[in-house]
Amino acid sequence: MWTSRSTAHASLSYTKMCFLVNCLKRLKSSQQWLSRQKADPYVEKAKICNYRCRSAFKLLEMNEKTNILTPGLTVIDLGASPGSWTQVAVQKTNADGADPKKPKGSVLAIDKLQIFPIEGAIILNNMDFSTIEAHDKVVKALGDRKVDLVLSDMAPSATGVRELDKDRILGLCYMAIRFAALVTRIDGNLLFKVWDGKEVPILEMDLERFYKSIKILKPQASRSESSEKFILARGFKGIQRPLENGRWG
Repeated sequence: MWTSRSTAHASLSYTKMCFLVNCLKRLKSSQQWLSRQKADPYVEKAKICNYRCRSAFKLLEMNEKTNILTPGLTVIDLGASPGSWTQVAVQKTNADGADPKKPKGSVLAIDKLQIFPIEGAIILNNMDFSTIEAHDKVVKALGDRKVDLVLSDMAPSATGVRELDKDRILGLCYMAIRFAALVTRIDGNLLFKVWDGKEVPILEMDLERFYKSIKILKPQASRSESSEKFILARGFKGIQRPLENGRWG
Protein backbone atom coordinates (compact mmCIF):
# COMPACT_ATOMS: atom_id res chain seq x y z
CA MET A 1 0.00 0.00 0.00
CA TRP A 2 2.81 2.39 0.95
CA THR A 3 4.57 1.70 -2.38
CA SER A 4 1.39 2.42 -4.33
CA ARG A 5 0.86 5.78 -2.63
CA SER A 6 4.49 6.69 -3.10
CA THR A 7 4.34 5.87 -6.81
CA ALA A 8 1.13 7.87 -7.22
CA HIS A 9 2.67 10.86 -5.44
CA ALA A 10 5.77 10.69 -7.63
CA SER A 11 3.62 10.48 -10.76
CA LEU A 12 1.57 13.50 -9.67
CA SER A 13 4.74 15.48 -8.92
CA TYR A 14 6.14 14.62 -12.37
CA THR A 15 2.87 15.75 -14.02
CA LYS A 16 3.00 19.05 -12.15
CA MET A 17 6.62 19.54 -13.15
CA CYS A 18 5.81 18.91 -16.83
CA PHE A 19 2.92 21.35 -16.61
CA LEU A 20 5.16 24.04 -15.11
CA VAL A 21 7.87 23.46 -17.73
CA ASN A 22 5.32 23.79 -20.55
CA CYS A 23 3.92 26.97 -18.99
CA LEU A 24 7.42 28.46 -18.81
CA LYS A 25 8.05 27.53 -22.46
CA ARG A 26 4.81 29.19 -23.53
CA LEU A 27 5.64 32.27 -21.45
CA LYS A 28 9.09 32.50 -23.03
CA SER A 29 7.60 32.06 -26.51
CA SER A 30 5.02 34.79 -25.82
CA GLN A 31 7.71 37.15 -24.55
CA GLN A 32 9.82 36.50 -27.66
CA TRP A 33 6.78 37.17 -29.88
CA LEU A 34 6.06 40.46 -28.08
CA SER A 35 9.70 41.54 -28.36
CA ARG A 36 9.72 40.69 -32.05
CA GLN A 37 6.48 42.62 -32.62
CA LYS A 38 7.87 45.72 -30.90
CA ALA A 39 11.04 45.59 -33.00
CA ASP A 40 9.21 44.95 -36.30
CA PRO A 41 8.89 48.15 -38.40
CA TYR A 42 6.06 46.64 -40.45
CA VAL A 43 3.87 46.29 -37.35
CA GLU A 44 4.04 50.03 -36.67
CA LYS A 45 3.71 50.82 -40.37
CA ALA A 46 0.51 48.74 -40.53
CA LYS A 47 -0.99 50.84 -37.74
CA ILE A 48 -0.05 54.07 -39.49
CA CYS A 49 -1.50 52.90 -42.83
CA ASN A 50 -4.61 51.47 -41.14
CA TYR A 51 -3.98 47.90 -42.24
CA ARG A 52 -5.23 45.17 -39.95
CA CYS A 53 -1.88 43.41 -39.80
CA ARG A 54 1.65 43.56 -41.21
CA SER A 55 0.97 40.93 -43.90
CA ALA A 56 -0.55 43.68 -46.06
CA PHE A 57 2.98 44.74 -46.99
CA LYS A 58 3.81 41.27 -48.33
CA LEU A 59 1.03 41.56 -50.88
CA LEU A 60 1.85 45.20 -51.66
CA GLU A 61 5.47 44.29 -52.34
CA MET A 62 4.59 41.28 -54.49
CA ASN A 63 2.06 43.31 -56.44
CA GLU A 64 4.65 46.00 -57.08
CA LYS A 65 6.81 43.36 -58.80
CA THR A 66 4.06 41.48 -60.63
CA ASN A 67 1.15 43.92 -61.13
CA ILE A 68 -1.43 41.20 -60.50
CA LEU A 69 -3.86 43.63 -58.85
CA THR A 70 -5.26 46.35 -61.11
CA PRO A 71 -8.52 48.35 -61.22
CA GLY A 72 -11.56 46.42 -62.41
CA LEU A 73 -10.42 42.90 -61.47
CA THR A 74 -12.50 40.33 -59.64
CA VAL A 75 -10.55 38.87 -56.71
CA ILE A 76 -11.19 36.23 -54.05
CA ASP A 77 -9.18 36.19 -50.82
CA LEU A 78 -9.22 32.74 -49.18
CA GLY A 79 -8.70 32.44 -45.42
CA ALA A 80 -8.87 36.22 -45.35
CA SER A 81 -9.14 36.96 -41.61
CA PRO A 82 -8.32 39.49 -40.23
CA GLY A 83 -8.52 41.07 -43.68
CA SER A 84 -5.30 42.94 -44.50
CA TRP A 85 -4.91 41.26 -47.91
CA THR A 86 -8.56 42.03 -48.60
CA GLN A 87 -7.91 45.69 -47.76
CA VAL A 88 -5.04 45.79 -50.26
CA ALA A 89 -7.10 44.00 -52.92
CA VAL A 90 -9.97 46.50 -52.49
CA GLN A 91 -7.60 49.45 -52.86
CA LYS A 92 -5.74 48.11 -55.88
CA THR A 93 -8.83 46.91 -57.79
CA ASN A 94 -10.84 50.03 -56.92
CA ALA A 95 -13.56 47.78 -55.50
CA ASP A 96 -14.68 50.57 -53.17
CA GLY A 97 -15.05 52.98 -56.11
CA ALA A 98 -12.62 55.42 -54.50
CA ASP A 99 -11.43 56.56 -57.94
CA PRO A 100 -14.45 57.22 -60.20
CA LYS A 101 -12.17 57.54 -63.22
CA LYS A 102 -10.97 53.92 -62.97
CA PRO A 103 -12.85 50.63 -63.52
CA LYS A 104 -14.48 49.31 -60.35
CA GLY A 105 -13.37 45.85 -59.29
CA SER A 106 -14.91 43.26 -57.01
CA VAL A 107 -13.36 41.59 -53.96
CA LEU A 108 -14.77 38.65 -52.02
CA ALA A 109 -13.23 37.52 -48.72
CA ILE A 110 -13.95 34.16 -47.13
CA ASP A 111 -12.86 32.61 -43.81
CA LYS A 112 -13.96 30.19 -41.11
CA LEU A 113 -13.40 33.03 -38.65
CA GLN A 114 -15.22 36.32 -38.31
CA ILE A 115 -14.01 39.16 -40.52
CA PHE A 116 -15.10 42.65 -39.59
CA PRO A 117 -16.65 44.53 -42.53
CA ILE A 118 -14.34 46.09 -45.12
CA GLU A 119 -15.82 48.74 -47.37
CA GLY A 120 -15.84 47.54 -50.95
CA ALA A 121 -15.54 43.82 -50.10
CA ILE A 122 -18.10 41.03 -49.95
CA ILE A 123 -17.47 39.10 -46.72
CA LEU A 124 -18.37 35.45 -46.19
CA ASN A 125 -17.84 34.72 -42.49
CA ASN A 126 -17.80 31.36 -40.71
CA MET A 127 -17.40 29.59 -44.04
CA ASP A 128 -15.07 26.75 -45.04
CA PHE A 129 -14.05 27.60 -48.61
CA SER A 130 -13.48 23.92 -49.46
CA THR A 131 -17.17 22.97 -49.05
CA ILE A 132 -19.84 22.79 -51.75
CA GLU A 133 -21.90 25.27 -49.75
CA ALA A 134 -19.09 27.83 -49.89
CA HIS A 135 -18.60 27.32 -53.63
CA ASP A 136 -22.33 27.82 -54.26
CA LYS A 137 -22.36 31.03 -52.19
CA VAL A 138 -19.32 32.36 -54.03
CA VAL A 139 -20.92 31.65 -57.42
CA LYS A 140 -24.13 33.34 -56.27
CA ALA A 141 -22.24 36.38 -54.99
CA LEU A 142 -20.25 36.74 -58.22
CA GLY A 143 -23.16 36.18 -60.58
CA ASP A 144 -21.92 35.40 -64.07
CA ARG A 145 -18.41 36.71 -63.41
CA LYS A 146 -15.36 34.50 -63.38
CA VAL A 147 -12.46 35.33 -61.07
CA ASP A 148 -9.31 37.09 -62.29
CA LEU A 149 -7.20 36.32 -59.22
CA VAL A 150 -7.41 33.99 -56.22
CA LEU A 151 -5.31 34.94 -53.19
CA SER A 152 -4.36 32.80 -50.21
CA ASP A 153 -2.18 33.75 -47.26
CA MET A 154 -3.53 30.78 -45.28
CA ALA A 155 -1.49 28.70 -42.88
CA PRO A 156 -2.67 26.07 -40.38
CA SER A 157 -2.23 26.51 -36.65
CA ALA A 158 1.22 25.19 -35.81
CA THR A 159 1.38 21.89 -33.92
CA GLY A 160 5.12 22.14 -33.29
CA VAL A 161 5.69 18.95 -35.28
CA ARG A 162 7.54 20.19 -38.36
CA GLU A 163 6.57 17.43 -40.80
CA LEU A 164 2.93 17.44 -39.70
CA ASP A 165 2.73 21.22 -40.09
CA LYS A 166 4.20 20.97 -43.60
CA ASP A 167 1.67 18.32 -44.56
CA ARG A 168 -1.16 20.47 -43.27
CA ILE A 169 -0.19 23.59 -45.21
CA LEU A 170 0.39 21.47 -48.32
CA GLY A 171 -3.16 20.19 -47.94
CA LEU A 172 -4.40 23.79 -47.76
CA CYS A 173 -2.43 24.62 -50.91
CA TYR A 174 -4.09 21.85 -52.90
CA MET A 175 -7.51 22.87 -51.62
CA ALA A 176 -6.80 26.45 -52.77
CA ILE A 177 -5.67 25.18 -56.18
CA ARG A 178 -8.81 23.10 -56.52
CA PHE A 179 -11.04 26.02 -55.53
CA ALA A 180 -9.26 28.34 -57.97
CA ALA A 181 -9.72 25.84 -60.81
CA LEU A 182 -13.48 25.92 -60.28
CA VAL A 183 -13.92 29.71 -60.27
CA THR A 184 -11.02 31.25 -62.23
CA ARG A 185 -11.36 32.52 -65.78
CA ILE A 186 -9.02 31.33 -68.52
CA ASP A 187 -5.71 33.22 -68.16
CA GLY A 188 -6.55 34.10 -64.54
CA ASN A 189 -3.97 33.93 -61.76
CA LEU A 190 -3.41 32.33 -58.36
CA LEU A 191 -1.14 33.51 -55.53
CA PHE A 192 -0.74 31.41 -52.40
CA LYS A 193 1.56 30.78 -49.47
CA VAL A 194 3.59 27.63 -48.89
CA TRP A 195 6.36 26.60 -46.51
CA ASP A 196 9.67 25.69 -48.06
CA GLY A 197 10.42 21.99 -48.34
CA LYS A 198 11.05 19.05 -50.63
CA GLU A 199 7.33 18.88 -51.50
CA VAL A 200 7.32 22.30 -53.19
CA PRO A 201 8.87 21.17 -56.53
CA ILE A 202 6.15 18.52 -56.81
CA LEU A 203 3.54 21.18 -56.15
CA GLU A 204 5.09 23.34 -58.89
CA MET A 205 4.96 20.42 -61.34
CA ASP A 206 1.25 19.95 -60.62
CA LEU A 207 0.64 23.65 -61.19
CA GLU A 208 2.51 23.66 -64.50
CA ARG A 209 -0.14 21.38 -65.95
CA PHE A 210 -2.79 24.05 -65.46
CA TYR A 211 -0.95 27.40 -65.53
CA LYS A 212 1.33 28.88 -68.16
CA SER A 213 3.99 30.14 -65.76
CA ILE A 214 5.03 29.57 -62.14
CA LYS A 215 7.08 32.00 -60.07
CA ILE A 216 8.39 31.80 -56.51
CA LEU A 217 8.25 35.04 -54.50
CA LYS A 218 9.80 35.90 -51.14
CA PRO A 219 8.85 39.46 -50.14
CA GLN A 220 11.13 41.41 -47.82
CA ALA A 221 8.16 41.86 -45.48
CA SER A 222 8.34 38.12 -44.74
CA ARG A 223 10.32 37.65 -41.55
CA SER A 224 13.85 36.43 -42.23
CA GLU A 225 13.47 33.42 -39.94
CA SER A 226 10.23 32.34 -41.64
CA SER A 227 10.26 29.46 -44.14
CA GLU A 228 7.22 30.91 -45.93
CA LYS A 229 7.30 31.81 -49.57
CA PHE A 230 4.64 32.47 -52.15
CA ILE A 231 3.84 30.80 -55.44
CA LEU A 232 2.38 32.88 -58.25
CA ALA A 233 0.72 30.77 -60.94
CA ARG A 234 -0.21 32.85 -64.00
CA GLY A 235 -2.28 32.10 -67.06
CA PHE A 236 -4.86 29.48 -66.04
CA LYS A 237 -5.34 27.02 -68.92
CA GLY A 238 -8.62 25.54 -67.72
CA ILE A 239 -9.32 21.95 -66.72
CA GLN A 240 -10.10 19.03 -68.99
CA ARG A 241 -11.01 16.41 -66.40
CA PRO A 242 -13.02 16.46 -63.16
CA LEU A 243 -11.20 17.15 -59.91
CA GLU A 244 -11.00 14.21 -57.53
CA ASN A 245 -10.06 14.37 -53.82
CA GLY A 246 -8.38 17.75 -54.21
CA ARG A 247 -5.99 16.41 -56.87
CA TRP A 248 -6.36 16.03 -60.60
CA GLY A 249 -6.89 12.56 -61.95
